This record gives sequence, structure tokens and C-alpha cells, in this order.
Amino acid sequence: MLRTAREYLKSLLPFTSFTKKDPALSAVLALAARHDYERTHSHRVANFALSLFDDLQPIHRLDSQARFWLKCAAILHDIAKSSGKAHHKEVLRIVLRSSDLPFNVETRRIIGLVARYHRKSAPGLKHRHFAVLTRSQREVVTQLAAILRFADALDSGHQGLVKTLRCDIESNQIIGRCATTRGGKKRRTIERKARQKGVLLEKVFGRKLTIDWCKG
Repeated sequence: MLRTAREYLKSLLPFTSFTKKDPALSAVLALAARHDYERTHSHRVANFALSLFDDLQPIHRLDSQARFWLKCAAILHDIAKSSGKAHHKEVLRIVLRSSDLPFNVETRRIIGLVARYHRKSAPGLKHRHFAVLTRSQREVVTQLAAILRFADALDSGHQGLVKTLRCDIESNQIIGRCATTRGGKKRRTIERKARQKGVLLEKVFGRKLTIDWCKG
């Protein structure tokens, strides 16, 4: 991670805890509930994303505040699915407009963009809200989005096929070790989705992504 991004993160408000008693997290969960989110899937994706964030910390070197943003984005990433619109774009609009989230505009934009980039287009300057960020902020959003995309792919069927995830870092690859109780066609589908959505992860961290399956 570039030093400028680390300095940017340190300049923000102190890290907020992840307990349910935390008002900020409670507000995020309340917003998700109002949009009738799929709780099991969203929380499973959040757990995968946080596990990945922790295991990759030696190479992304982001701090606890970024981890909190990732958790919020993972919880919210699918809240617009029932809108009938492109839900990855609509979630950004919801986060930016919601008066109940206790974040300033800058933080809303970061969380909303990470959620927005969980699918489809990768972060790019052609997107207005991404373009207005500083270089350091764009680096943070891109890394968190890469993590969330891969985490979401591991539950692409919303069936909990992958039970746990841990990652090992090698000089030329990231090994995602996925524990599952099932194989066959469904597992092959998950792996195909994970490889597709893992492309950004490979690009951001400069390592090939390898998926290793084991019994969970």
C-alpha cells in the first residue's frame, strides 16, 4: 500500500468498534433491514471479507477504520436488489442519501463505492463519485472493493457452500483456502465465479489467485 493512503487513514476519526452496541454499525444494520436485505448471505459475505482483509493485511497494510468500511459495505452491498434497477449502482445512491447513517459525505462515498463495486465494472475515473476522491481514497476503495468482490463470489449461490475462508500469501500468489462440505457442479460454479471476480484482487495485489478446496 502506498504511504499516502496509510497517512490518509490515520487522519480520520478513531476506529469504531464492531460490537452491536456501536451506534454506527447499528445504523448500518437498520438501513439494511429497512431494505429487506438477505441477512444470512450479507453477513456471510462480510465474514469472508473480514477474514480476507485480516489475512492480507501484510500486503495491503490498511488499518481498522478501513476494516470497518469494508464491513459496512459488505452488509449493504445487496440492499437494492429489490429496486428493479442495477442494484450495485443503486446501493451507492442509497448510502449517499440516507439521513440515518452517522457518517459525513466523504465516508458515505467510500462505503457506498466499495459496495457499488462488488460486481460489474471495476473502479475507474469514468465514474463520477470515484473520480472526485483523492488518489489515496481511490487506492483504499479499490483494495476494499477487490476484497469484497471475491468474498461475494464465494457465496454466489447464497447457499453457504463455503463454510470458512483463510488466505496464505506467497511471493507470486494468494492462496484462498475454502472449506466446504460439498463438491461437484455447485462447487465448480462457485470456483468459476470466484476466478472471474478475483481478477481485480490479482491486479490490485500483483499476485495470482489460487483456490484450494478442503473439507469443512
